[in-house]
Amino acid sequence: MSGYLKYVWRPVTGGRHAFPITATKTPPGEQVEAYCGAKAPAAELHDRSEVDWVREKSCMKCWHHLADNGP
Repeated sequence: MSGYLKYVWRPVTGGRHAFPITATKTPPGEQVEAYCGAKAPAAELHDRSEVDWVREKSCMKCWHHLADNGP
């Protein structure tokens, strides 16, 4: 199914951001950039708990970027 996905939402430190699907393949030691420009260690995109999803708020800059421009 990931062949069809163009972006993913992930709760990283500082909020739930949207990332290009290619960010999920980035090696753990590198940085990834969300659609809003926020940067996070690639390792933070994996193994997030349900609590992480509940605690972090969705980034409205990412939301608007996707709504206005698409991935």
